Amino acid sequence: MKNMLHFIFSLLVTVAAINNAWALPADTTHHAKQIVYQINILSEIDPASWHMVQNGFKEAQEMNANMVLIRMNTYGGMLNSADSIRTKILNSPIPVWIFIDNQAASAGALISIAAEKIYMRKGASIGAATVVDQTGQALPDKYQSFMRSMMRATAESHGKDTIVTGKDTTYRWKRDPLIAEAMVDPRTVIPGIIDSTKVLTFTTLEAIKNHYCEGEAESVRQVLAMGGVTNYVIHEQRITGLDSIMGWLLNPVVQGILIMLIFAGIYFELQTPGIGFPIILAIIAAAVYFAPLYLEGLAENWEIIMFLIGLVLIAIEIFAIPGFGIVGITGIVLAFLGLTLSMIDNNLFKEQGSVPAYLIVQPVVIVSVSMFLSLVMVLFMSKNLFTNKRSPLYRLALHARLTEQEGFVGVDLSQKNMVGKTGIAVSVLRPSGKVEIEGNVYDAISTEGFTLKGETVVVKKDLAGQLYVTKS
Repeated sequence: MKNMLHFIFSLLVTVAAINNAWALPADTTHHAKQIVYQINILSEIDPASWHMVQNGFKEAQEMNANMVLIRMNTYGGMLNSADSIRTKILNSPIPVWIFIDNQAASAGALISIAAEKIYMRKGASIGAATVVDQTGQALPDKYQSFMRSMMRATAESHGKDTIVTGKDTTYRWKRDPLIAEAMVDPRTVIPGIIDSTKVLTFTTLEAIKNHYCEGEAESVRQVLAMGGVTNYVIHEQRITGLDSIMGWLLNPVVQGILIMLIFAGIYFELQTPGIGFPIILAIIAAAVYFAPLYLEGLAENWEIIMFLIGLVLIAIEIFAIPGFGIVGITGIVLAFLGLTLSMIDNNLFKEQGSVPAYLIVQPVVIVSVSMFLSLVMVLFMSKNLFTNKRSPLYRLALHARLTEQEGFVGVDLSQKNMVGKTGIAVSVLRPSGKVEIEGNVYDAISTEGFTLKGETVVVKKDLAGQLYVTKS
């Protein structure tokens, strides 16, 4: 019996210990996997790329990611979008690594330098960050100067390494700002690295040698292994159909086309009576133009209202006020500002107090060129597309001619000059009939109801092409 009680007590102690073990939270400090959030930039840097990166960082923060890894392969793109991505990386509370999976040229180099660590595939390159136009020609030096300072500032943001050799202590830039400047300006000379005639571009081995790359890797997993990350899970950003559409609508070319449709629709609507297809097209184009900008936080309510007020003033000038004056000009200015300011991130004014000039110049150019092209388009369409019988739009226009041979008679405006003149009734007026005035016969209506043939009459009024007479 005593042995049985001892057995039961031992069993209860064992069960209690097991229950406690299950109840206590497991120590997962050494077993929890790090979350690596992967963003892919594999095309031109543009507003769509910036939209994608914004969403990526937001999702990474929501899932408490330990690291953001950007896999990059780009030949460059738009400077304003690249600057936005660069700023996002520099201000990110989550460490950001870059894996250059082939190329990081121009705007791609600017983004890469902002990252905490850079890894490159064998045969990859980074650099060639001179600011060029769409034809590949270098822009004036004021743009290059801004890009040089931006590259230097990005490199300087990583600070310096402290190197102790024996009793000597030296400090070395983690990313040498002069090297970053040489990627923009061919006049920059760095002995042993670049002379004064070429823009600097590093291969993978050159970037490693000059501390612009932490190592050579052939895959994302190899990058993580080289960086000492062993226990992890990768969450790769998924691009939805809505994200793709939003990015496409933020493309400057698409925005320009939408602006052209807005003004072309308004113009053709003013040329036709009633409400028709042109104004519907203009409304749809305006909605599609402002919707992605509003959802992205670029366009605010007051900017959209400014645009609408501008359109109202233009309509008032056309329909209510003769000529074209201050009201119409104010309407054009407000509509222009509404479209332009909607493309500019207002947070830059709030955070920095000012906006770089190129961020303002681009929207101004897009809206100005689009408005000019819309004017050219409506003139061309009015002259050719609706009058040329071979045009597919020829049937949309009215081409009928109201001729006398077909029974159409115009109103003789000379009748208005007959008011007050005296004539002879050449027929009985019951009350309508005919009268002769100054040798010409006119249809007339007697205001007295009945007038005999041969009686003298006086024209009292002309209403809608009809003479009204009374006996003299």
